[in-house]
Amino acid sequence: MAVVMATKVFAPYIWGSLSDRWGRRLSIIRWLTALGAVAFTLMFIRQDYFWMLMALGVFSFFWHAALPQFEVFTLDHLGPRRTRYSRIRLWGSIGFIISVAGIGYWLESGSIQILPIIVAALLAATWLTTLFVSELPHPPQPANTGSVIAILRQPAVLAFFMACLLMQASHGPYYTFFSIYLGEQGYSTVAIGLLWALGVLAEIGVFLAVHHWLQVTGAAKLFSIAIAITAARWLLIGSLVDHLPVLIIAQIMHAASYGLFHASAMELLQRFFPGRLQGRGQALYTGIGFGIGNSLGSLFAGYVWSGFGSAWAYYFGSIMSLLALALSWIVYASQQKRHIGADESGTEPGVGGSGDDC
Repeated sequence: MAVVMATKVFAPYIWGSLSDRWGRRLSIIRWLTALGAVAFTLMFIRQDYFWMLMALGVFSFFWHAALPQFEVFTLDHLGPRRTRYSRIRLWGSIGFIISVAGIGYWLESGSIQILPIIVAALLAATWLTTLFVSELPHPPQPANTGSVIAILRQPAVLAFFMACLLMQASHGPYYTFFSIYLGEQGYSTVAIGLLWALGVLAEIGVFLAVHHWLQVTGAAKLFSIAIAITAARWLLIGSLVDHLPVLIIAQIMHAASYGLFHASAMELLQRFFPGRLQGRGQALYTGIGFGIGNSLGSLFAGYVWSGFGSAWAYYFGSIMSLLALALSWIVYASQQKRHIGADESGTEPGVGGSGDDC
């Protein structure tokens, strides 16, 4: 599983760079999903350790690069309506619930040996769906938007990526140990499953409404709000896990921890990395946050869990979120300054156009 995490750090950027330079993003997405599906079938040939290590490494090298490019492709299609991205993204959450509930029920009466076959079929189906997606009739022209290095030197951009890293690191105890943690507290497997599902349902609710919030409140402010709610969430889970009503509230907060955070981060990325740099911007977001952040968060959470106790793993997550919150205010201040500059020069603010949203 470590090799899967490792490829998430560098594979998206390699393929994102190629997409930005070649401009044939949909073709690359089709190849990545096809090669990912084929690579997964290598696991049916042999199951010894080194073969599995190689198969998972090759599979994830292609697979983890596909999603960031599809994010860019979707936003290109939406154009000036990109705040509606969340209305499309919510279908990933719906798919997650269907697969967890449906496959879980299936495995209750069948053998676990069928699971790789199901996954292979879903990967093949994902590739097939890319064949029904059309290229943009008038793709955005590559603009002279500078370099990635120049953008990364901006304090607000550095603060944004460090906040994303810390935010995803704070999820380490949740994604790695949450089910174990609840089991220690005496919750049944049914209750644990329902609590996971509640979090995803809350996430779907946010995706339905967040495009309105982006227009009214602004991406940078929502980014900070999502991080602040996440810090409170981990504190509640760490200190009051034995109180079911509190745990239900904490799971509803997943709406902010993932849904609100991701939607606002996507909007900010579009502003930081315009034009032909979008693919690399998305790749950096995936690699730094979901790659490095999740890996380090899971690792350190394990050490804290072993050394200080399970509750302290979530206190650790809350501290990481508070550090991310401090960094997010640098992002907010930069967006406010940009808005004031736009007003003074008489230029139109960006998409959303109110508050800090430009």
